[in-house]
Amino acid sequence: MPEFQTIQTRKALQQWLPKEEYQRYITLLMQRVGMTQRRAECFVQLWLYLFLKDCQTHKSSLLPPVTELAFPQGWVECSCREAAELFYEDQERGSDRSAGMMLDKLEALGLIRKTFNGNCTQIEIQSLPELLFKVTTEARVCVKPDAFDPHSDAIPIANMLASNYNWLNHNTDALAYRIANILRDWTSLYSTGMRVLRRDDNQNPVGFYALIPIARESEIKFFSPPKQGLHLSQATSVDPFEIAQSGDKSCRSVFVRSWMIDNLYRKDAQISFLEDSQKTLALMKEDFPNLWDMYTLIIHPSYEELAIVLGFQKNGTEPKTSIYWMYQSVNRFLGLDMSLVDC
Repeated sequence: MPEFQTIQTRKALQQWLPKEEYQRYITLLMQRVGMTQRRAECFVQLWLYLFLKDCQTHKSSLLPPVTELAFPQGWVECSCREAAELFYEDQERGSDRSAGMMLDKLEALGLIRKTFNGNCTQIEIQSLPELLFKVTTEARVCVKPDAFDPHSDAIPIANMLASNYNWLNHNTDALAYRIANILRDWTSLYSTGMRVLRRDDNQNPVGFYALIPIARESEIKFFSPPKQGLHLSQATSVDPFEIAQSGDKSCRSVFVRSWMIDNLYRKDAQISFLEDSQKTLALMKEDFPNLWDMYTLIIHPSYEELAIVLGFQKNGTEPKTSIYWMYQSVNRFLGLDMSLVDC
């Protein structure tokens, strides 16, 4: 049987993780925002490598194949050269620098943490419950829609959103503080459209959406280049959209500025969260009687499928960009039978 110290390449790693199990991990990872096939493959290869290396460090007796990976406890040494051998074994190009850039992307996606201790790079695989095949007790916790509370929800929701936006910016900047302040500003202007998915045991939020009424003067932005509609992910103090005041009869547009559910709860809670968004939108129509149009900004293709199922369609395109506007009629959205939606 192969020993870990002989494993230097990706082909050698294949002896440890069967192809079927490898693909299961890839499929789970592809559900995450910002994930591509290539990034998912690199992460699984890195995870397996560090898992085996950690086992060797702790002198664990392990023989191939393994059918389920565990998360290494703490930091494991891994140079950019080691990562390059894993990521680019079958490619002519693939330098240490390229491997370092891939590690940066995986960190921005919230999959790993890395540090340099003065001698070598150390990596910590983040403990992500949704990547474990065993059903956890946490996954059985009941969740229900609730109002967004700026006092207790702003920071955890901001952290969830920041992990998504960091991959878009190709950096690891800590955006959570800024996002939390923006969310609280939105609440002070119009809070009805801001909702969370809340656990019933500890009251922590595990999902969030924001339906923001947009003033007539800002409607033209929905027909402008999509990047001009970004705010949470951009280092700008000026919101490109003006929020309409309750009772404004000239307000015709609502902007779905955010929609996110923790992967652990998405399958069981998405329909109820969508039904809650219909109820919220109906309440908003009482404040804005001429609310006709819904827009959303697709930042990652993983959300396009849900948007299409819900009747959204592209509202123009812009060359050389991966983000775009989508549109749906408010009345048609309210008329959907969410129990029949396949999502």
